[in-house]
Amino acid sequence: MARPTIADIARQAGVSKGAVSFALNGRPGVSEETRRRILQIAEEMNWRPHSAARALGGAKAGAVGLVLARPARTIGVEPFFAQLLSGLQAGLSAHSTALQLMVVEDTAAEIEVYRRWASEHRVDGFVVVDLQVRDPRVAVLEQLGVPALVLGGPGRHGSLPSVWADDREAMISTVNYLAALGHRRIAHLAGLPAFQHTQRRIRALRDSAKRLGLTEALSVPTDFSDAEGAAATRTLLTRTRRPTAIIYDSDVMAVAGLGVAMEMGVAVPGDLSIVSFDDSTLTRIVHPPLTALSRDTFALGEQVARTMLAAIADPDAVHDLKNPTPRLTVRESTAAPRPD
Repeated sequence: MARPTIADIARQAGVSKGAVSFALNGRPGVSEETRRRILQIAEEMNWRPHSAARALGGAKAGAVGLVLARPARTIGVEPFFAQLLSGLQAGLSAHSTALQLMVVEDTAAEIEVYRRWASEHRVDGFVVVDLQVRDPRVAVLEQLGVPALVLGGPGRHGSLPSVWADDREAMISTVNYLAALGHRRIAHLAGLPAFQHTQRRIRALRDSAKRLGLTEALSVPTDFSDAEGAAATRTLLTRTRRPTAIIYDSDVMAVAGLGVAMEMGVAVPGDLSIVSFDDSTLTRIVHPPLTALSRDTFALGEQVARTMLAAIADPDAVHDLKNPTPRLTVRESTAAPRPD
C-alpha cells in the first residue's frame, strides 16, 4: 500500500489539509473534537511523518547513525562491539533517541550511507568508529555539515570532535610488564592495518623493543576474527624460536589463541604468556583466565552517546574528550618465561 499522506487523512476526516497539519502538530486552529477525530484517523491509517518533511519544518529525526564497515560475521562474535552498542543505545534511549545501525562491506559503501541518510534527514548525527590512518570519511562528513563524533584518536579527524583512549600508552604498559617478567620474544596479533589504533599499538611495541632491548617484537595484522587469530597463533608457535608471550588486539582472538596453544601442547603460562585487549567476560571464563587491558566498554558507549547528543545540541561546544587509559589486570595467563 502507498504511504498515507496528510491529504488522505483530510479526505477521510472531511477537513482541509491545513486542519490536519494543525491537529498533527498540536497547533491551535481546530476544535478539540476535530483534533481527536483527525488523530484517530491518522492512527488507523498508520500515518507517520516523512523524515524530509519534518526536517524542512526544523524537527529532529530523533536518531543517531552508526555505520560499520566490517564483516557482519566478525562483528557478531566481537564482545567489544556488543558492549559498545549496548552502552550507546542505553545512553541514547535515556533521551528518547534511537540508534540507526547499518553494516556495510567497505568504506565506499559507508560514505554512500552517510550521504543518503544526511540528504533524507534520517539522523541528527553520526558516530564514526575505526578511525583510519588516512580517513576519507572525515572530509565527507565535514562537507555534509551533519554533527559527527569520532570514537578514536588523538588527532587526524579534522574538525570533528572525538572520544578516545590512549592505545599507545596501554600497549607500552603491557610490554613493560612482560619485559619485567623476563620476556624478550614478544608477538602482537594486531587488527586491521588501516586502522589508526592498530598502527599506534604496532608503533608502541616497536618503540618499546628498542628501549627494553627485546630480542624480537613482531606484529602480525589480522581481521580480528577467531579464525585468523587461531591461524596466526599456530604459525607463530610452529617457529623454531617461538615467542614466549603474545598480545592479542581482541578477546576473541586471544581465546582462539589459547585454544591453539592447548591443542599444540604449549602450556599457558608455563611456555607462553597471553595478554588481551578489552577484558570482556570471555577473558574470565576460560582456563586459565586471561591477563587483559581492562576498560568499561558499556560505560564508553554511554559516554559516546552523551557527547553525541551534546554535539547535536551545540556542535561548537563539543571538543575532544580523553578517556582513562585501559589498565592491565593481571590473571593466570602470564608468568615468567622458562629458561632457554
